[in-house]
This record gives sequence, structure tokens and C-alpha cells, in this order.
Amino acid sequence: MPGFSAEEHVSPLFWWTGDPEQDPWEWREIIPATGEVAYGKFFNNKTGFISREWFPYFANARRDGYDFDAAWDDELVQRRYKAIMDICEDGGMHPGFELKPAAGFGKDGYKNFDGCMTQLQMQTYLIIRKFERRRNKYGKSYGMAVSYYQKPEELWGYDHVTSAYKEDPKVSAERIFTRAKEQFPDATDAALRRVLTIL
Repeated sequence: MPGFSAEEHVSPLFWWTGDPEQDPWEWREIIPATGEVAYGKFFNNKTGFISREWFPYFANARRDGYDFDAAWDDELVQRRYKAIMDICEDGGMHPGFELKPAAGFGKDGYKNFDGCMTQLQMQTYLIIRKFERRRNKYGKSYGMAVSYYQKPEELWGYDHVTSAYKEDPKVSAERIFTRAKEQFPDATDAALRRVLTIL
């Protein structure tokens, strides 16, 4: 979709430079830490940002008005998703490398952890709250920064995240579509709906 990707707005000379003023790869760490926007795999299984203002509409459209527990009660989600969400109920931020074994994923456990995490983000039940590099036994950081996940309700409160539940999820989806159409007038309706993954 023309204009939607950060890659289209930044010179290739600035990628992977480590310069927080110019490098979009750095922005993905800086911006979520502010708490002003949500970051996660929200757009056709790709990462992106959603503002605090618009997140409730995405939550309503993507969740179809269901909190996770209600979706579980109505047998709309599998046990492996609940295993992840049960850990996240403590309100903390959990790195993926710890969340995976703690939720029972692995050789003899549940399968497709990455796919489950993507779906929980697409449904707005989890967001990427921050990034941190892992530390060795001597306390020294190493490797690439890893994602820490949290429920959006912990960032902005339950009342805000669910504030659009009062309207039909299809109405929320149309709000999002109309806003995106204003921002990206050259995009086709089909491309918008595919990227937004709402209708």
C-alpha cells in the first residue's frame, strides 16, 4: 500500500546506523517505551503502531467485542493461547524467550509459539511493550534486543481499551477504514482492507 511503510519515508542510508534520530529500527524500540502508542503485529501479521486514540476501535473490530476470557469461555480460542494469556494476567512485561517455555511450548509441548503470538497481537490481546537485550550470567548485555509483551489494558487501562465495545464491531471497522482512506487516498479499497485486516 503506497506510503504505509516507514521504508518509503526514510533514506536507505539511515537504516541500521544506530542513530535514534534517523534510524527507523531504533524507533521501534523508542516509540513503544513512551506508552503513547501501541506497537505490535497489527497489520496483516506485520508490525506497526496504533495510537492510543484509535486502539479501542481496533480492539473492538478485531476482538468482535470479546475480552479474552469471554472468548475462552465461549470456546473461541485454543488452550495454547490461554496458556500464554494466563501468564500475562500478572500485569507484567514478559520477554518472548521466557514466555515460550513458561506457557508450555517446545519439543514436547504446544507448537507454533510465534504464530500464536502473532494472532494474539492481531486480535489486540497483546502488544510489544518494550525491547531489551538479554544478559549473560555476568550481567553483560548481548545480542539483539528482544520483545517484551504485555496486555494493552496494563498500559492504558481496561476502560480505555474497551471503550468502543459499546458500538457494533463493524462500525469500528468502518471508522478505521474511513480514517485510513483519508490518510492513504491512493490505496485501493482492497489493499486497505488487506493491510488493516478488519473486514
